[in-house]
Amino acid sequence: MRAFPLFSPFSFDLTLASPSVLEIDSTEQADMLEFLKSLIRTPGLSSHEKDVAQLVEQHLRSGGIESIERDPAGNVIARIGNGNGPTLLYDAHMDTVYPSDEPWPHDPRSAVVEDGILYGLGACDMKGSIAAMVYAARQLAQMEAELSGNLVLVFVVQKEPCEGCALKYVVENQNITPDWVVLGEPSNLDIMRGHRGRVLFKITVQGKSSHAANPDMGINAVTAAARLIFSIELLAADLPADPCLGSGSIVVTNIESHSVGVNAIPHTCSFDVDRRLTLGETITRAQAQIESVIRREGIQATVEIVDYQTTTYTGHEFNVHAAFNAWSIDENNPLVLTADSVVRSVLGHNPKIHHWQFSTDGVYSMGEAGIPTIGFGPGDPKYAHTTEEHVRLDDVVQAAQVYMALATQLLSKTTK
Repeated sequence: MRAFPLFSPFSFDLTLASPSVLEIDSTEQADMLEFLKSLIRTPGLSSHEKDVAQLVEQHLRSGGIESIERDPAGNVIARIGNGNGPTLLYDAHMDTVYPSDEPWPHDPRSAVVEDGILYGLGACDMKGSIAAMVYAARQLAQMEAELSGNLVLVFVVQKEPCEGCALKYVVENQNITPDWVVLGEPSNLDIMRGHRGRVLFKITVQGKSSHAANPDMGINAVTAAARLIFSIELLAADLPADPCLGSGSIVVTNIESHSVGVNAIPHTCSFDVDRRLTLGETITRAQAQIESVIRREGIQATVEIVDYQTTTYTGHEFNVHAAFNAWSIDENNPLVLTADSVVRSVLGHNPKIHHWQFSTDGVYSMGEAGIPTIGFGPGDPKYAHTTEEHVRLDDVVQAAQVYMALATQLLSKTTK
Protein backbone atom coordinates (compact mmCIF):
# COMPACT_ATOMS: atom_id res chain seq x y z
CA MET A 1 0.00 0.00 0.00
CA ARG A 2 1.28 3.46 -0.86
CA ALA A 3 2.29 5.62 2.10
CA PHE A 4 1.08 9.20 2.22
CA PRO A 5 2.41 12.00 4.41
CA LEU A 6 0.07 13.19 7.14
CA PHE A 7 0.82 16.76 6.12
CA SER A 8 1.82 18.37 2.86
CA PRO A 9 5.55 18.10 2.23
CA PHE A 10 5.53 21.66 0.92
CA SER A 11 6.64 24.08 3.61
CA PHE A 12 5.31 27.34 2.19
CA ASP A 13 2.56 29.24 3.98
CA LEU A 14 -0.56 28.73 1.90
CA THR A 15 -2.41 31.59 3.57
CA LEU A 16 -0.04 34.45 2.74
CA ALA A 17 -1.26 35.45 -0.72
CA SER A 18 -4.65 37.11 -1.05
CA PRO A 19 -6.82 34.82 -3.18
CA SER A 20 -8.17 36.43 -6.33
CA VAL A 21 -11.85 36.03 -7.15
CA LEU A 22 -12.18 34.41 -10.56
CA GLU A 23 -15.38 34.86 -12.48
CA ILE A 24 -17.14 32.44 -14.80
CA ASP A 25 -18.58 34.46 -17.67
CA SER A 26 -22.30 34.46 -18.40
CA THR A 27 -22.00 32.13 -21.40
CA GLU A 28 -20.13 29.51 -19.38
CA GLN A 29 -22.60 29.91 -16.53
CA ALA A 30 -25.52 29.22 -18.87
CA ASP A 31 -23.73 26.20 -20.33
CA MET A 32 -22.90 24.91 -16.85
CA LEU A 33 -26.52 25.08 -15.71
CA GLU A 34 -27.71 23.31 -18.86
CA PHE A 35 -25.08 20.65 -18.18
CA LEU A 36 -26.44 20.28 -14.65
CA LYS A 37 -29.95 19.78 -15.99
CA SER A 38 -28.62 17.11 -18.35
CA LEU A 39 -26.94 15.37 -15.43
CA ILE A 40 -30.23 15.29 -13.50
CA ARG A 41 -32.06 13.90 -16.53
CA THR A 42 -29.42 11.19 -17.03
CA PRO A 43 -29.95 8.23 -14.69
CA GLY A 44 -26.83 7.23 -12.79
CA LEU A 45 -27.76 4.67 -10.19
CA SER A 46 -24.86 2.82 -8.57
CA SER A 47 -23.44 0.28 -11.06
CA HIS A 48 -25.15 2.17 -13.90
CA GLU A 49 -23.11 5.38 -14.18
CA LYS A 50 -21.91 4.86 -17.77
CA ASP A 51 -24.13 7.52 -19.36
CA VAL A 52 -23.21 10.06 -16.69
CA ALA A 53 -19.52 9.28 -17.22
CA GLN A 54 -19.88 9.89 -20.96
CA LEU A 55 -21.64 13.19 -20.31
CA VAL A 56 -18.91 14.32 -17.92
CA GLU A 57 -16.19 13.37 -20.40
CA GLN A 58 -17.97 15.22 -23.19
CA HIS A 59 -18.09 18.50 -21.27
CA LEU A 60 -14.50 18.19 -20.09
CA ARG A 61 -13.27 17.67 -23.65
CA SER A 62 -15.37 20.46 -25.13
CA GLY A 63 -13.79 22.78 -22.55
CA GLY A 64 -10.30 22.11 -23.84
CA ILE A 65 -9.16 19.52 -21.31
CA GLU A 66 -7.07 16.94 -23.12
CA SER A 67 -5.88 14.57 -20.39
CA ILE A 68 -9.00 12.52 -19.66
CA GLU A 69 -9.27 8.79 -19.09
CA ARG A 70 -11.68 6.23 -17.77
CA ASP A 71 -10.11 3.55 -15.59
CA PRO A 72 -11.11 -0.16 -15.50
CA ALA A 73 -13.67 0.52 -12.75
CA GLY A 74 -15.38 3.24 -14.80
CA ASN A 75 -14.13 6.29 -12.90
CA VAL A 76 -13.46 9.43 -14.96
CA ILE A 77 -10.09 11.07 -14.30
CA ALA A 78 -9.04 14.45 -15.72
CA ARG A 79 -5.69 16.17 -15.24
CA ILE A 80 -4.63 19.80 -15.59
CA GLY A 81 -1.11 21.03 -14.86
CA ASN A 82 2.53 20.85 -15.77
CA GLY A 83 3.42 17.67 -13.91
CA ASN A 84 5.58 19.54 -11.41
CA GLY A 85 4.83 20.75 -7.91
CA PRO A 86 1.99 19.69 -5.59
CA THR A 87 -1.19 17.87 -6.55
CA LEU A 88 -4.71 18.93 -5.62
CA LEU A 89 -7.46 16.34 -6.10
CA TYR A 90 -11.15 17.21 -6.48
CA ASP A 91 -13.50 14.28 -5.81
CA ALA A 92 -17.17 13.87 -6.77
CA HIS A 93 -19.31 10.76 -7.16
CA MET A 94 -21.43 10.14 -10.25
CA ASP A 95 -23.92 7.68 -8.75
CA THR A 96 -27.18 8.35 -6.95
CA VAL A 97 -29.42 6.33 -4.68
CA TYR A 98 -32.72 4.99 -6.01
CA PRO A 99 -35.49 7.58 -5.95
CA SER A 100 -37.85 7.14 -3.03
CA ASP A 101 -41.29 5.76 -3.91
CA GLU A 102 -42.84 8.52 -1.79
CA PRO A 103 -44.60 11.33 -3.69
CA TRP A 104 -42.17 13.87 -5.20
CA PRO A 105 -43.22 17.51 -5.70
CA HIS A 106 -41.53 17.25 -9.12
CA ASP A 107 -40.51 14.24 -11.16
CA PRO A 108 -37.05 13.28 -9.80
CA ARG A 109 -35.50 13.40 -13.29
CA SER A 110 -37.34 16.37 -14.76
CA ALA A 111 -34.77 18.99 -13.62
CA VAL A 112 -37.50 21.53 -12.91
CA VAL A 113 -36.26 25.03 -12.04
CA GLU A 114 -38.41 27.33 -9.89
CA ASP A 115 -37.25 30.64 -8.45
CA GLY A 116 -33.61 29.86 -9.14
CA ILE A 117 -33.77 26.41 -7.50
CA LEU A 118 -33.26 23.17 -9.45
CA TYR A 119 -35.14 20.11 -8.18
CA GLY A 120 -34.30 16.49 -8.86
CA LEU A 121 -32.59 13.29 -7.80
CA GLY A 122 -28.91 13.99 -7.25
CA ALA A 123 -29.29 17.77 -7.45
CA CYS A 124 -27.28 18.33 -4.29
CA ASP A 125 -25.87 14.82 -3.86
CA MET A 126 -23.91 15.57 -5.86
CA LYS A 127 -24.48 16.55 -9.46
CA GLY A 128 -24.38 20.23 -8.53
CA SER A 129 -20.75 19.75 -7.51
CA ILE A 130 -19.97 17.74 -10.65
CA ALA A 131 -21.19 20.62 -12.81
CA ALA A 132 -19.26 23.17 -10.74
CA MET A 133 -16.03 21.15 -10.82
CA VAL A 134 -16.22 20.46 -14.56
CA TYR A 135 -16.75 24.11 -15.45
CA ALA A 136 -14.15 25.31 -12.98
CA ALA A 137 -11.73 22.92 -14.68
CA ARG A 138 -12.69 24.26 -18.12
CA GLN A 139 -11.74 27.77 -17.00
CA LEU A 140 -8.54 26.58 -15.34
CA ALA A 141 -7.51 24.75 -18.50
CA GLN A 142 -7.34 28.12 -20.23
CA MET A 143 -4.84 29.39 -17.65
CA GLU A 144 -2.87 26.17 -17.20
CA ALA A 145 0.44 27.94 -17.85
CA GLU A 146 -0.10 30.03 -14.73
CA LEU A 147 -0.35 26.98 -12.46
CA SER A 148 2.61 25.29 -10.80
CA GLY A 149 1.35 21.87 -9.92
CA ASN A 150 -1.46 19.56 -10.89
CA LEU A 151 -5.20 19.54 -10.51
CA VAL A 152 -6.72 16.06 -10.75
CA LEU A 153 -10.49 15.70 -10.99
CA VAL A 154 -11.86 12.28 -10.08
CA PHE A 155 -15.50 11.46 -10.78
CA VAL A 156 -16.08 8.13 -9.08
CA VAL A 157 -18.55 5.28 -9.26
CA GLN A 158 -20.15 3.27 -6.46
CA LYS A 159 -19.79 5.83 -3.68
CA GLU A 160 -23.34 5.40 -2.40
CA PRO A 161 -22.97 1.71 -1.51
CA CYS A 162 -19.25 1.82 -0.75
CA GLU A 163 -17.69 5.15 0.19
CA GLY A 164 -13.97 5.43 -0.39
CA CYS A 165 -13.52 2.24 -2.41
CA ALA A 166 -13.46 3.89 -5.86
CA LEU A 167 -11.28 6.82 -4.77
CA LYS A 168 -8.83 4.38 -3.19
CA TYR A 169 -8.76 2.36 -6.42
CA VAL A 170 -7.99 5.49 -8.46
CA VAL A 171 -5.25 6.85 -6.22
CA GLU A 172 -3.50 3.54 -5.73
CA ASN A 173 -3.66 2.45 -9.39
CA GLN A 174 -3.31 5.66 -11.41
CA ASN A 175 0.02 7.03 -10.17
CA ILE A 176 -1.64 9.89 -8.27
CA THR A 177 -0.12 11.22 -5.04
CA PRO A 178 -2.41 14.00 -3.79
CA ASP A 179 -1.14 16.61 -1.36
CA TRP A 180 -4.70 17.80 -0.71
CA VAL A 181 -8.18 16.44 -1.39
CA VAL A 182 -11.40 18.44 -1.68
CA LEU A 183 -14.65 16.48 -1.53
CA GLY A 184 -17.58 18.06 -3.35
CA GLU A 185 -20.31 16.56 -1.16
CA PRO A 186 -23.04 19.09 -0.27
CA SER A 187 -21.94 21.44 2.50
CA ASN A 188 -24.19 24.50 2.02
CA LEU A 189 -21.04 26.29 0.82
CA ASP A 190 -19.48 25.79 4.26
CA ILE A 191 -16.21 23.97 4.94
CA MET A 192 -16.41 20.46 6.32
CA ARG A 193 -13.44 19.02 8.18
CA GLY A 194 -14.50 15.50 9.04
CA HIS A 195 -17.22 13.05 9.97
CA ARG A 196 -17.82 9.98 12.09
CA GLY A 197 -16.79 6.51 11.00
CA ARG A 198 -19.27 3.79 10.10
CA VAL A 199 -19.54 0.05 10.61
CA LEU A 200 -22.39 -2.15 9.39
CA PHE A 201 -22.84 -5.25 11.53
CA LYS A 202 -24.99 -8.27 10.69
CA ILE A 203 -26.26 -10.10 13.77
CA THR A 204 -27.81 -13.52 13.32
CA VAL A 205 -29.79 -15.12 16.15
CA GLN A 206 -30.21 -18.89 16.18
CA GLY A 207 -33.45 -20.40 17.47
CA LYS A 208 -35.17 -23.76 17.13
CA SER A 209 -38.10 -24.54 14.89
CA SER A 210 -41.33 -26.02 16.22
CA HIS A 211 -45.01 -25.89 15.39
CA ALA A 212 -46.61 -22.64 16.51
CA ALA A 213 -49.18 -24.73 18.38
CA ASN A 214 -46.32 -26.02 20.56
CA PRO A 215 -44.10 -22.98 21.10
CA ASP A 216 -42.48 -24.43 24.20
CA MET A 217 -40.82 -27.07 22.04
CA GLY A 218 -38.95 -24.42 20.05
CA ILE A 219 -36.78 -21.37 20.63
CA ASN A 220 -38.25 -18.27 19.02
CA ALA A 221 -35.40 -16.46 17.24
CA VAL A 222 -37.54 -13.31 16.77
CA THR A 223 -38.27 -13.04 20.49
CA ALA A 224 -34.60 -13.53 21.31
CA ALA A 225 -33.61 -10.94 18.69
CA ALA A 226 -36.07 -8.44 20.21
CA ARG A 227 -34.39 -8.79 23.60
CA LEU A 228 -31.02 -8.37 21.98
CA ILE A 229 -32.06 -5.30 19.99
CA PHE A 230 -33.37 -3.61 23.13
CA SER A 231 -30.09 -4.24 24.97
CA ILE A 232 -27.95 -3.12 22.01
CA GLU A 233 -29.79 0.17 21.64
CA LEU A 234 -29.24 0.85 25.34
CA LEU A 235 -25.54 1.11 24.50
CA ALA A 236 -26.21 4.48 22.83
CA ALA A 237 -26.51 6.28 26.17
CA ASP A 238 -22.91 5.48 27.11
CA LEU A 239 -21.08 5.98 23.82
CA PRO A 240 -18.17 8.44 23.92
CA ALA A 241 -18.31 11.92 22.38
CA ASP A 242 -15.74 14.07 20.58
CA PRO A 243 -15.78 17.90 20.71
CA CYS A 244 -15.73 18.12 16.91
CA LEU A 245 -17.69 15.12 15.64
CA GLY A 246 -20.06 14.57 18.55
CA SER A 247 -20.99 11.20 19.99
CA GLY A 248 -21.08 7.77 18.46
CA SER A 249 -24.44 6.21 17.68
CA ILE A 250 -25.99 2.79 17.21
CA VAL A 251 -29.27 1.88 15.53
CA VAL A 252 -30.97 -1.19 14.04
CA THR A 253 -31.80 -0.59 10.38
CA ASN A 254 -33.20 -3.86 9.02
CA ILE A 255 -34.59 -7.13 10.35
CA GLU A 256 -35.71 -10.42 8.80
CA SER A 257 -36.61 -13.87 10.06
CA HIS A 258 -36.93 -17.37 8.64
CA SER A 259 -39.33 -20.15 9.50
CA VAL A 260 -40.75 -23.16 7.70
CA GLY A 261 -44.16 -21.45 7.59
CA VAL A 262 -46.38 -18.83 9.19
CA ASN A 263 -47.55 -21.44 11.68
CA ALA A 264 -44.01 -22.30 12.78
CA ILE A 265 -41.60 -20.82 15.31
CA PRO A 266 -38.85 -18.94 13.41
CA HIS A 267 -35.51 -20.68 13.68
CA THR A 268 -33.32 -17.71 12.65
CA CYS A 269 -33.60 -13.96 12.84
CA SER A 270 -31.01 -11.52 11.54
CA PHE A 271 -30.77 -7.76 11.76
CA ASP A 272 -28.39 -5.02 10.66
CA VAL A 273 -26.83 -2.53 13.05
CA ASP A 274 -25.52 0.82 11.81
CA ARG A 275 -22.78 1.90 14.21
CA ARG A 276 -21.29 5.38 13.85
CA LEU A 277 -17.86 5.83 15.42
CA THR A 278 -16.60 9.09 16.81
CA LEU A 279 -12.91 9.92 17.15
CA GLY A 280 -11.19 7.65 19.64
CA GLU A 281 -13.47 4.67 18.98
CA THR A 282 -12.26 1.61 17.10
CA ILE A 283 -14.02 -0.93 14.92
CA THR A 284 -12.73 -3.77 17.08
CA ARG A 285 -14.05 -2.17 20.25
CA ALA A 286 -17.46 -1.53 18.66
CA GLN A 287 -17.78 -5.20 17.77
CA ALA A 288 -16.66 -6.27 21.23
CA GLN A 289 -19.42 -4.14 22.80
CA ILE A 290 -22.09 -6.02 20.86
CA GLU A 291 -20.52 -9.39 21.60
CA SER A 292 -20.56 -8.59 25.32
CA VAL A 293 -24.31 -7.87 25.14
CA ILE A 294 -24.90 -11.21 23.40
CA ARG A 295 -22.99 -13.04 26.13
CA ARG A 296 -24.80 -11.18 28.91
CA GLU A 297 -28.20 -12.01 27.45
CA GLY A 298 -27.24 -15.66 27.00
CA ILE A 299 -28.49 -15.68 23.41
CA GLN A 300 -27.03 -17.89 20.70
CA ALA A 301 -26.04 -15.35 18.08
CA THR A 302 -23.14 -14.29 15.88
CA VAL A 303 -21.99 -10.82 14.85
CA GLU A 304 -19.98 -10.02 11.73
CA ILE A 305 -19.04 -7.00 9.67
CA VAL A 306 -20.95 -6.91 6.38
CA ASP A 307 -18.99 -7.17 3.14
CA TYR A 308 -19.86 -4.97 0.17
CA GLN A 309 -19.58 -6.99 -3.01
CA THR A 310 -20.43 -4.76 -5.93
CA THR A 311 -19.75 -4.83 -9.66
CA THR A 312 -19.33 -1.61 -11.60
CA TYR A 313 -20.82 -0.92 -15.01
CA THR A 314 -17.50 -1.96 -16.56
CA GLY A 315 -17.54 -5.32 -14.79
CA HIS A 316 -14.91 -4.43 -12.19
CA GLU A 317 -15.61 -5.99 -8.80
CA PHE A 318 -15.21 -4.32 -5.42
CA ASN A 319 -15.19 -6.46 -2.27
CA VAL A 320 -14.86 -4.23 0.78
CA HIS A 321 -15.51 -4.55 4.51
CA ALA A 322 -18.24 -2.08 5.53
CA ALA A 323 -16.02 -0.63 8.25
CA PHE A 324 -14.67 2.92 8.06
CA ASN A 325 -12.87 4.96 10.69
CA ALA A 326 -13.80 8.48 11.79
CA TRP A 327 -11.60 11.31 10.54
CA SER A 328 -11.04 14.98 11.20
CA ILE A 329 -8.56 17.59 10.01
CA ASP A 330 -7.40 20.24 12.46
CA GLU A 331 -9.18 23.56 12.02
CA ASN A 332 -5.77 25.30 11.90
CA ASN A 333 -4.42 23.05 9.16
CA PRO A 334 -3.11 25.19 6.25
CA LEU A 335 -5.64 23.61 3.88
CA VAL A 336 -8.55 24.64 6.12
CA LEU A 337 -7.17 28.16 6.59
CA THR A 338 -6.58 28.59 2.87
CA ALA A 339 -10.07 27.34 1.98
CA ASP A 340 -11.56 29.68 4.59
CA SER A 341 -9.72 32.63 3.05
CA VAL A 342 -10.80 31.67 -0.47
CA VAL A 343 -14.46 31.19 0.46
CA ARG A 344 -14.53 34.54 2.27
CA SER A 345 -13.09 36.25 -0.80
CA VAL A 346 -15.55 34.63 -3.21
CA LEU A 347 -18.72 34.65 -1.10
CA GLY A 348 -18.10 37.79 0.92
CA HIS A 349 -18.81 36.23 4.30
CA ASN A 350 -17.22 33.81 6.76
CA PRO A 351 -18.14 30.18 6.11
CA LYS A 352 -18.96 27.87 8.97
CA ILE A 353 -16.35 25.22 9.63
CA HIS A 354 -17.95 22.03 10.92
CA HIS A 355 -18.55 18.39 9.96
CA TRP A 356 -20.89 16.11 8.04
CA GLN A 357 -23.33 13.74 9.67
CA PHE A 358 -22.99 11.24 6.80
CA SER A 359 -19.99 9.34 5.45
CA THR A 360 -17.89 10.34 2.41
CA ASP A 361 -14.83 9.34 0.40
CA GLY A 362 -12.83 11.05 3.15
CA VAL A 363 -12.83 7.69 4.94
CA TYR A 364 -10.09 6.77 2.50
CA SER A 365 -8.34 10.06 1.70
CA MET A 366 -7.96 11.26 5.30
CA GLY A 367 -9.15 8.33 7.41
CA GLU A 368 -6.89 5.74 5.79
CA ALA A 369 -4.29 7.52 3.65
CA GLY A 370 -3.76 10.58 5.88
CA ILE A 371 -4.08 13.07 3.00
CA PRO A 372 -5.25 16.50 4.22
CA THR A 373 -8.92 16.59 3.22
CA ILE A 374 -11.80 19.04 3.42
CA GLY A 375 -15.31 19.17 2.00
CA PHE A 376 -17.03 21.97 0.12
CA GLY A 377 -20.00 21.86 -2.21
CA PRO A 378 -23.31 23.44 -3.16
CA GLY A 379 -26.58 22.17 -1.68
CA ASP A 380 -27.91 21.63 1.81
CA PRO A 381 -26.94 18.16 3.11
CA LYS A 382 -30.29 17.72 4.86
CA TYR A 383 -32.05 17.41 1.49
CA ALA A 384 -29.84 14.57 0.19
CA HIS A 385 -31.74 11.29 -0.28
CA THR A 386 -35.11 13.01 0.16
CA THR A 387 -38.01 13.81 -2.17
CA GLU A 388 -37.23 17.50 -1.62
CA GLU A 389 -33.71 17.27 -3.04
CA HIS A 390 -32.66 20.49 -4.74
CA VAL A 391 -29.80 22.93 -5.24
CA ARG A 392 -29.73 26.69 -5.71
CA LEU A 393 -28.32 27.58 -9.11
CA ASP A 394 -26.48 30.61 -7.69
CA ASP A 395 -24.76 28.26 -5.24
CA VAL A 396 -23.53 26.07 -8.09
CA VAL A 397 -22.00 29.13 -9.77
CA GLN A 398 -20.38 30.25 -6.53
CA ALA A 399 -19.05 26.75 -5.87
CA ALA A 400 -17.40 26.73 -9.30
CA GLN A 401 -15.75 30.06 -8.53
CA VAL A 402 -14.48 28.73 -5.20
CA TYR A 403 -13.08 25.60 -6.88
CA MET A 404 -11.26 27.84 -9.39
CA ALA A 405 -9.90 30.21 -6.76
CA LEU A 406 -8.80 27.43 -4.39
CA ALA A 407 -6.93 25.63 -7.17
CA THR A 408 -5.12 28.79 -8.26
CA GLN A 409 -4.27 29.62 -4.65
CA LEU A 410 -2.84 26.18 -3.86
CA LEU A 411 -1.12 25.76 -7.21
CA SER A 412 0.00 29.34 -7.84
CA LYS A 413 3.53 29.87 -9.10
CA THR A 414 3.89 32.74 -6.62
CA THR A 415 3.09 30.47 -3.65
CA LYS A 416 6.53 29.07 -2.81
